[in-house]
Amino acid sequence: MSGCDGLEERIALLRRRDRRYARNAYYFVLDALDYTIEHLGRHRQVGEARHVGGREVLEGARELAASQFGPMAHIVFERWGLTRTEDIGEVVFNLIDIGLLSRRPEDSRLDFTDGFDFGHVFEQSHRQRLASISDSDVLLD
Repeated sequence: MSGCDGLEERIALLRRRDRRYARNAYYFVLDALDYTIEHLGRHRQVGEARHVGGREVLEGARELAASQFGPMAHIVFERWGLTRTEDIGEVVFNLIDIGLLSRRPEDSRLDFTDGFDFGHVFEQSHRQRLASISDSDVLLD
């Protein structure tokens, strides 16, 4: 069995236990964690030095979703069952429960509480991107 098959089987097991979140929500959170580790420069670290906290994961998830899905990010998240930042925390802790992620004793679901409003932050990110494109078009004229 390849590592990918093992991951797929573990996520299928998770979804049988907790149907709140789509399969893609789990893959996205794993991708967001990788993205966060890379952008914080921790990809060269090991063990505790590589660890990221809940707020960092939320920021990475926000950036990755905005870049991948643009203004549709909140709709994609809703389809996956991610309606609040607390849902990302639940996905993270589900992944911890099956051994795909590790945690420090101080890590808590509360780290994901009241992070940001998906609809607002993704709309704002999209507006900023459009403004920067418009500004660069003006410079090209």
